[in-house]
Amino acid sequence: MNIKTLTVGPVATCCYILSKEDRQDCIVIDPGAEPERIRRAADGKKIAAVLLTHGHFDHIGAVSALMDKDTALLIHELDAPMLGDPVLNVSRLLMNRETIAPAATDLLQEGSRRTLAGLEIEVLHTPGHTPGSVCYRIEDHLFTGDTLFEHGWGRTDFPGGDEHALFASLRRIMPLAKTMPFHPGHET
Repeated sequence: MNIKTLTVGPVATCCYILSKEDRQDCIVIDPGAEPERIRRAADGKKIAAVLLTHGHFDHIGAVSALMDKDTALLIHELDAPMLGDPVLNVSRLLMNRETIAPAATDLLQEGSRRTLAGLEIEVLHTPGHTPGSVCYRIEDHLFTGDTLFEHGWGRTDFPGGDEHALFASLRRIMPLAKTMPFHPGHET
């Protein structure tokens, strides 16, 4: 699996482009901003799916611009309302603007499995940062969004945040993060 990492947008969100050598499609995780740059980094591969670790504005800002008629958009069912609500996705609060993304084409739950662009994806529901935060396990890599960073974890003071749920999620995924590469939603 090829992994390209781009840091995008005003709060330096990590966006990931995943692909296989022998395929002409890819998946994008957390496209927070800069859709033209993300498309260029995809090297002409068709974006088969956009996976969201949660619904905050800094992870969904480029979704609309990246979607084609057959691009799948996946998010946990509990965070799906955030896509169309600038209060819930905190864009109005933090950026004084309204970020809106299209409705998801596929709602996820704990244990959901999908094969997209030839990649096997497993969903780990890790609530706390948001009610529907997830980590994606893809070919022995863990994409943690804002659940786990290199030196910390996501905030819980936004609407829907829950410190106790986050710590339970961290206890769950820390053993995985110690045994496989993990890729956070922000580098710091």
